[in-house]
Amino acid sequence: MAHGRSGVGCFGQVILGIETSCDDTCAAIVTGDGQVLSNVVASQGLLHAEYGGVVPEIASRRHLELVDAVLEDALETAGVDLDAVDRVAVTNGPGLIGALLVGLSAAKGLAAARGLTLTPVDHLLGHVLASTLGESPIEPPFACLVASGGHTFLAHVDEPRTYRVLGSTLDDAAGEAFDKGARILGLGYPGGPLIQRAAEDGDPAAFDFPRSYPGDCDFSFSGLKTSLLYKVRDLGPEQARARLADLAAAYQEAIVDALGTRVRQALADSSVARFAIGGGVAANQPLRERVSSICRDLGVELWIPPFELCTDNAAMIAGAARFLDALPYPEYLALDAAARLA
Repeated sequence: MAHGRSGVGCFGQVILGIETSCDDTCAAIVTGDGQVLSNVVASQGLLHAEYGGVVPEIASRRHLELVDAVLEDALETAGVDLDAVDRVAVTNGPGLIGALLVGLSAAKGLAAARGLTLTPVDHLLGHVLASTLGESPIEPPFACLVASGGHTFLAHVDEPRTYRVLGSTLDDAAGEAFDKGARILGLGYPGGPLIQRAAEDGDPAAFDFPRSYPGDCDFSFSGLKTSLLYKVRDLGPEQARARLADLAAAYQEAIVDALGTRVRQALADSSVARFAIGGGVAANQPLRERVSSICRDLGVELWIPPFELCTDNAAMIAGAARFLDALPYPEYLALDAAARLA
């Protein structure tokens, strides 16, 4: 491992990010100009797969077991040690409260022991700003779609410290719809990649699942999930297994269509020239293709983060911290985690 600042001096400030809002234990090293030196994710997907979803208590305990090793791996991969770190950034919400507390406690302890400042980061702001990282970062003003397991919304960003929500889901998030759909189809967890894989040989027009468009730019996916449940029951176990690919393809198409329709509407109603997508569902290939097509049609420039910046990760947290205030010691010791942030 390299020591000190010799390997990172040209990048300016060095930020250590920590993210433990759900079931991934994440740490990253990001420079002040948005270069990602490391982005380590220890996934708990297999651990929770047998339960069909994330079990909060199990996730919290696993974070405790992994966080030190993940932090060490992030520093090793970046080729720096703690002497090179200028600031610590950590997710303080929204998310699973027990999981969040593990990351926040680790960040507080590390920052206090090293005499560093600390920046609490809204997990959702991290997803919004994921495309500000890398060699060709997006710049405000821009609009974005964030679609993940717990959240789905469209937002407008005038400056990177905050964002204005244009529309959000009224019930299930898009990622939750994928997870619940996969469970109905007997595919397992996590649902998004499993449904995409099952849909590859299916016909997206084989079943006409509903699309719901409440409010101005809002989303709703609970009716879609119920429609799939009833269709599987009507078909019966044997037919449902035989038509699994068609069911998966049509269900995925309904989710992608609903997201794409709202993206087109939001862009048509605004004058923004730049658009970004983020969140775990942004890793879905049909969604990437649909949004790319919409942006081409409307003459809007599109930023799509690499797959590793779509799912939960600490690089987006460290990246967002670049635009936020750093709290001095001992002020940050009073910070608490929140399952929901205002």
